[in-house]
Amino acid sequence: MNATFRPEAYQEALRQAAAYIRDGDDFLVVSHLSPDGDAISSTSAIGFILQALGKTYTLINEGRTPEKYKHLLGGQPIVDYEREAPNRRFERIIAVDCADFARIGAVHNVFSDNAALLNIDHHPTNDDYGAINLIKPTAAATVEIIYELAETLGIAWTKPLATCIYAGLLTDTGGFRYSNTTPQVMAVAERMLRHGAEGAALAEQLLETMTYPQMMLLKEALSTLTFTENRKIAWLSVTKETLDKLGAAEEDTEGLVNLPRNVAGVEVGLLFKEKAPGTVKVSLRSAGNVDVSRLAKSFGGGGHVRAAGCTISGTVDDAVRRMVEAVSEQL
Repeated sequence: MNATFRPEAYQEALRQAAAYIRDGDDFLVVSHLSPDGDAISSTSAIGFILQALGKTYTLINEGRTPEKYKHLLGGQPIVDYEREAPNRRFERIIAVDCADFARIGAVHNVFSDNAALLNIDHHPTNDDYGAINLIKPTAAATVEIIYELAETLGIAWTKPLATCIYAGLLTDTGGFRYSNTTPQVMAVAERMLRHGAEGAALAEQLLETMTYPQMMLLKEALSTLTFTENRKIAWLSVTKETLDKLGAAEEDTEGLVNLPRNVAGVEVGLLFKEKAPGTVKVSLRSAGNVDVSRLAKSFGGGGHVRAAGCTISGTVDDAVRRMVEAVSEQL
């Protein structure tokens, strides 16, 4: 775990990562299951960096790219492993925004036995699974690290690359509202705007616009809103049946977990999402007094102090009971 950040070690990892990219070719770039804004932005940004260096590369993920992020790809499609798994193996892997190896999913099946993996991430729960681990827990988003990698490599800034960096910062800081919005974040965002990122348009597309199924899902989810007696824990739940009935995609649940957390007095907000019978994904958000990354880690997940996630086997009711009990013990 990278809870303690050592600047000297990070600078050395930056140099190693730059050399790994400069000296190699034919890269496979992968992020985590159910990719969010930072994951897609990071994947695409690495693609633009490799493109600028004249490298060959493949962008891949297990599962589809959420529709609202596709405009960030700039003609670089991300392969959906579930639909078109490559019939070959790769020796040079770049994993972005992925806190542990298991989150890569089935894509690891196309890694060669002697694969060298560059692990770029900002999660404090990252377990250093790479041959090179470029980890900065103090970064607001993985794209912040990729910005520094691009600078180290001397990459010329273009509008598509700047757009990816800005988009990742925008989404992982909640529109520059969360406590991870540091002076460094604002300085990088300002520079990306100067290089052509369209801040207002990105905010409209990534933070404001909702699909019809997403709005209907919000309506259904709010009907499940529940509080503990002291109102310090609140949660929503979404069943697979509800998702199917509404024709909602997994990405349509993004942001729902913030709603119970936003209620005054709530210390921890939770979202329980049934992915399949017997499998429930849990998202956790904290007001700051509870380290939800530790809670998620105890259930095999991970994340940040204020935002984390895990998967629990059992019914939605089972998951609610177990997680609410665990959170209550921390209050």
